[in-house]
Amino acid sequence: MSNVTLNVKGMSCGHCVKAVEGALESVGAKGNVDLDAGKVSIEYDEQKVTVDQMKQAIEDQGYDVV
Repeated sequence: MSNVTLNVKGMSCGHCVKAVEGALESVGAKGNVDLDAGKVSIEYDEQKVTVDQMKQAIEDQGYDVV
C-alpha cells in the first residue's frame, strides 16, 4: 500500500468530506479528509489506481486538487 496527501480546495462541510471520501472509495482508495487544513490523506494500492485517477475522481465531484 502507498500513501499520498493531496491539497483540495473547495471543501467546507461534512457533505464535502463524504463526497471526496466516496469518490476515492469508488476508485479503490481510502481517503481521510482534514477539512480545516484542506488536505486529504489517501491510502491506495498503486497496482490498482494512480494518483491521476484519484485526482480526477475528486475533481469530478467539483473540487480543485492543487
